[in-house]
Amino acid sequence: MSHPNRERADRILDAAGELLLRMGYRKVAIDDVARAVGIGKGTVYLHWRTKELLFQALMMRESADLTDELLAMIKADPAMILPHRMIPGSFLITHRRPLVMAMLRGNAEMFGALGDLALKKQQAEVGVQFEDVMLRWGLIRPDVPHVTYALRAATLGFYVGDTVSSEYEGDIPLEDKADVLAHLIRTAFEPPGEPDPAAVAEVAAELSSTLEELVSGFRNGIYAHDPTKAPG
Repeated sequence: MSHPNRERADRILDAAGELLLRMGYRKVAIDDVARAVGIGKGTVYLHWRTKELLFQALMMRESADLTDELLAMIKADPAMILPHRMIPGSFLITHRRPLVMAMLRGNAEMFGALGDLALKKQQAEVGVQFEDVMLRWGLIRPDVPHVTYALRAATLGFYVGDTVSSEYEGDIPLEDKADVLAHLIRTAFEPPGEPDPAAVAEVAAELSSTLEELVSGFRNGIYAHDPTKAPG
């Protein structure tokens, strides 16, 4: 069942996001969200039947917007699909979205039980496909042991490193960190030499289609009473 009023639903989500960052997930109540929008609590429940589902929808909207931005970059330049460009590009886009960064860093106080979001499973599946396609077309080295683990572990450190140690916090500009990440991915995971332009075009087309399906699933989930059971 879809929402009766999407414009109002978006206003609810906007308010929920602001309150979430300011107060933390556990402290935000539906009453707070309703008051911020200027509607009754019952009206919020017309859109999402629980607080948890409301914030799941918020995360789906953030993820859909982020993926749309990445898709636009790939369509403008198919070579953006290369790991040493796509991964740092995602890194920069993600850091411009405080809600997504908080989710990735596992802020338990902010998200409570939201750590098991259904969208995480979808994103993980896309990640596996990304690596499979890259290997099939020779854009990632096949000799890297446990490449899926190695690639994710290497990338994750750039997202959560500051939460583990404050040694470099604020010392390195974000864009410089993205350049370091690009160098690491290029030298450790990609074969030497220039990639085949035909392979790049094929991978860009295939993964763009997958990402569009992911966004469609997110968009369906945002405006469903239960985002985890929405079509797509």
